[in-house]
Amino acid sequence: MSSLLQNKIALVTGASRGIGAGIAAELARIGAHVIINHLQTPEEAESVARRIIQDGGSATVRCFDVSDSAAVKHDVEELEEQVGPIGIVVNNAGIVRDRSFRKMSADEWHAVLGVNLNGAMHVCSAVVNSMASRGYGRIVNISSFVAQAGNFGQTNYAASKAGMIGFSRALALELAPHGVTVNCVCPGFIETEMWRSIPEQMRESILKRIPQARVGSVSEVAAAVRFLVDEGSYITGQTLNVNGGIFIG
Repeated sequence: MSSLLQNKIALVTGASRGIGAGIAAELARIGAHVIINHLQTPEEAESVARRIIQDGGSATVRCFDVSDSAAVKHDVEELEEQVGPIGIVVNNAGIVRDRSFRKMSADEWHAVLGVNLNGAMHVCSAVVNSMASRGYGRIVNISSFVAQAGNFGQTNYAASKAGMIGFSRALALELAPHGVTVNCVCPGFIETEMWRSIPEQMRESILKRIPQARVGSVSEVAAAVRFLVDEGSYITGQTLNVNGGIFIG
């Protein structure tokens, strides 16, 4: 497949499973060398890399904690020396610590913002100067419909994901003159391990709220990311919703 991603280096955080793994596979399919970031799941990350390579793609596995700014800076610098300049970043790494706000601890709040929002900032900080100097970059931040609609027991998660949207819009303005685009993708409920872990009765209730009456697939989210990085050269500062209509706005 002809693609602007041929010979480009793509870093996907939180890519050892679920949406991140699907994004990594899709970007590799159209020519990118994908760096699969993980923190505590080396076997799963290696499995994703093996599948990519078996399908004719190219991948590297790298373990680092996106919430640790020094670790991110060190590993990105080392990766660019070893693999090449990173031209594409997908900030997908995320955690949940669900609890009603009145019962939520400060540690639960800061843990979620530390990975979901600060992690995206740390990774972007490590790559944007190099991208801007080369006049090319594609950044996609994976947010959530929860940032737009809210969700009970997820004030920390909603705040982190809403922060990603604001961060992306402001960063897009700063980087647009330098050939770097910054966008968000907001998935709804997606067929992942997290979805399958929800009790069946609750899943049935959720499906009634989705106008399309189904959950999305990982491949549908990955396709949205692929579009933004491969064909979206005149799209920046935008939020692309992939949610079956559960939030329209």
